[in-house]
Amino acid sequence: MAKKRIAAVVEEIARPIVEGEGLELVDVEYVKEGANWFLRVFVDRPEGGVDIDDCSRVSERLSDQLDEIDPIPGSYFLEVSSPGIERPLKNMPAFRRALGQTVAVTTYEPIQGRKSFQGLLTEVDDEGITVADGDVVWTIPYRAVASARTVFVP
Repeated sequence: MAKKRIAAVVEEIARPIVEGEGLELVDVEYVKEGANWFLRVFVDRPEGGVDIDDCSRVSERLSDQLDEIDPIPGSYFLEVSSPGIERPLKNMPAFRRALGQTVAVTTYEPIQGRKSFQGLLTEVDDEGITVADGDVVWTIPYRAVASARTVFVP
């Protein structure tokens, strides 16, 4: 099974567990690092700030479900954690929460001659996002976004 398909299946399994704990499922990654596979599940509170007990509860419940359903061939390490200060932005609600923050966006294809953008997220609508860097403004459709995350600015 492809990495993206595994992540999607795990997301379906994890979502009710995470939401049952009063948390939000931010992202699921299934990646190989060296010889090892890692299943990373990122959770947060809608108002922000998970602690180790939150992550531990989700990890235990999710591990039990994954052992029972067994959707992943071979062995892997399960990690449940906060998305961190530079959280991934994967959907419209995530982008809406990041309005007014600095974001970094990479696109699949060039837009106005570039594929990497960083600036203030000024608008989110049904079609895409608007990122401004000073006087320069980019409108980026969701379908063009390869990856996006908030950027910590001290």
